[in-house]
Amino acid sequence: MIRLFLRRFDWLLFGAMLALIAVGTVTIYSAGHARAAAFFHDVWRSNLATAAFGLVLYFALAAFDYRKYLDFLAVPAYAVSLVCLVAVLLVGSEVYGGRRWLWFFQPSEISKLGVITLLAALLGGRWFAWLGGFRGFCLAAALIGVPSLLILAEPDLGTTLTLVPATVAILFVAGVWRKGLVTLLAAGALAAAAVLGAVYEAEKPGVAPERRERILRRVPLKPHQVKRVRVFLFPEEDLRGAGWNLRQAKLSIGSGGYAGKGIGKGELNHLKYLPPSISMNDFIFCVYAEETGFRGTLLLLGLFGVLLVSGCRVAAFAADARGRLLALGFSTLVFAHVYVNIAMSIGLVPITGLPLPFISSGRTFLLTVMCGLGLIQSVSIHK
Repeated sequence: MIRLFLRRFDWLLFGAMLALIAVGTVTIYSAGHARAAAFFHDVWRSNLATAAFGLVLYFALAAFDYRKYLDFLAVPAYAVSLVCLVAVLLVGSEVYGGRRWLWFFQPSEISKLGVITLLAALLGGRWFAWLGGFRGFCLAAALIGVPSLLILAEPDLGTTLTLVPATVAILFVAGVWRKGLVTLLAAGALAAAAVLGAVYEAEKPGVAPERRERILRRVPLKPHQVKRVRVFLFPEEDLRGAGWNLRQAKLSIGSGGYAGKGIGKGELNHLKYLPPSISMNDFIFCVYAEETGFRGTLLLLGLFGVLLVSGCRVAAFAADARGRLLALGFSTLVFAHVYVNIAMSIGLVPITGLPLPFISSGRTFLLTVMCGLGLIQSVSIHK
């Protein structure tokens, strides 16, 4: 049994994960020591302890047959995540204007685990014959819609957006209402383009205040979200205000050059031009890029590439449709986080609060990703 476990264990996936944990620990150490408060100097220890606990969960889920998990635990896991999302709105802690913490963890992160596993269980199992068409799409929309609305109420738009590509990938590969799915994706792209066009028209120089207010009343965005879109569309305006973070993020990345300035020697990080409140989380890629340069950035992207390719390979050789959807869903989720986090740091997408897997500090998200990868390993071992 142990010999079979070791032979089917995806060592490439595991090695890439360990390497990313090591890179993240070092980067968090560097970013934390640039902050004045002594508390942040030990965040890297907390991250390392969380990773150690995550490894226990990782191996436990890898050894546990994923089919039994989907049969008996997928529905309870989804239900628990909904209860936690409701609880955080009622008694959760408010941080930076959002109510996202329930005691010591973020329910929005564990809800990703619940949504993906339940979709894989339903759309890859014996119910597919009944759920393969429009009914399956409606059910999937409801399953993702309920937690998404609760997460949006926190508010946390970024987390909701990462669930969309993972869900779409599961539905498309499962063959659920593909024509309608493509139509809806096209309609969503047109709606996003219309929102960007409306904000551009309202915020461009020379627009009368009355016209600006009239346009923005029709845009389904909150004021802070409009501000982020404006920074994306006009990055060179208001550099000392709303555009400060993006400007310093680009300067941090660019100043790293080819070889970087060395671990712990990032000047923009230590001089606090890159705001300390985001240097360990949303913009930690900027800290890493300044200290390791182009070479280090290529290494990081290579490790993420190995992780994602390994996940997709496991999905391709899975024993059944449920394993395929499970591995693909989590791989897509990780890709969405990596793409959005790095893209917002260099101005390719509007700024949103999304962590970089294994690199950003955040215990709940780290455990969620490691549990997801543990389930992928289970698909590889029990094929």
